[in-house]
This record gives sequence, C-alpha cells and structure tokens, in this order.
Amino acid sequence: MINEQIRDKEVRLIDENGEQMGIVQTRVALSIADERGLDLVKIAPTAQPPVCKIMDYGKYRFDQSKREKEQRRNQTVIEMKEVQLSATIDTHDMEVKAKACTRFLKDGNKVKVSIRFRGRQIAHGDIGLNVMNTFYELVKEYAVIERPAKQEGRNMYMFLAPKTSK
Repeated sequence: MINEQIRDKEVRLIDENGEQMGIVQTRVALSIADERGLDLVKIAPTAQPPVCKIMDYGKYRFDQSKREKEQRRNQTVIEMKEVQLSATIDTHDMEVKAKACTRFLKDGNKVKVSIRFRGRQIAHGDIGLNVMNTFYELVKEYAVIERPAKQEGRNMYMFLAPKTSK
C-alpha cells in the first residue's frame, strides 16, 4: 500500500535514508513524505504498529524490475534430451548416438538414454545393460551417471548429467 491507501491511525516511520523517525500519525507521515516529494510505502503491514518507509516508489519498482530481468538473463535452463537405443544396436550406430549425446552434454543438458525391448528381447535384460554400459564408455569423458541403468517394464533407462568443469 502506498500514500492514501494506508488506513492505519499510527505508523512506525522510516525516512529515505533508513533512519527511524519513531511512531507518528499517518497523516503526519503523509505530509512529511509529500514535503520531500516522495511516497509513503507500507513495508511491514503485520507489525504493531505497521512500518512505513518514505521512498520514491516509482524508482523502487523500476529498480526491482531491472533486478528481476538481470536474474532471468543469468539463469540457465537445463533441458532433458533423450537418446534412444535398441538392444541390437550396431557399433557405428551407437557411435553416432554417442556423438549426439556428447553434443547435448556439452550444451549443458541432461540426457535420458533409453532402450525399448521388443518381443523376446525382454527376457535378455543383461544384453540391454551391456549396451548401456558400452554407450556410457563412449561418453564418459563428458558425462556422469545421474541414475544408473534400470529396467522398468519393457524399457530400460539411464540418466546422464554433464560433467562439471572444475
């Protein structure tokens, strides 16, 4: 709440330099803020009495939005990419998939490696595990296993995260 929106009888007043001016009536606080050409802003409405500060509210909101934009610009979004293999994948095909996975990891994304077992392949989970381990050996220079290979129904999953550069 700012200026005339403040309906309390008394408020604890803080001036624009952050110094306490004590407990004053709201209309007195408004007149002080008006004299200085600033706004009276309620910063702690639940306190007894509420705490109000004299400040340039427009400038405060502008600085706040500027800080938020700066934080949004500096944050990185980590995406989850997926690489699908099969239990009967050939070595060259696996190398191509590993190259794509390496590119994802270099970009800072996490990678979900999955194998879908078809038909009778489901009885041979050990083959899928060997494929996953071989695939990890190809990308281990850039990746860390976040979640090791685990079979869930007809699928086997492994999650890789990019290695942190120290």
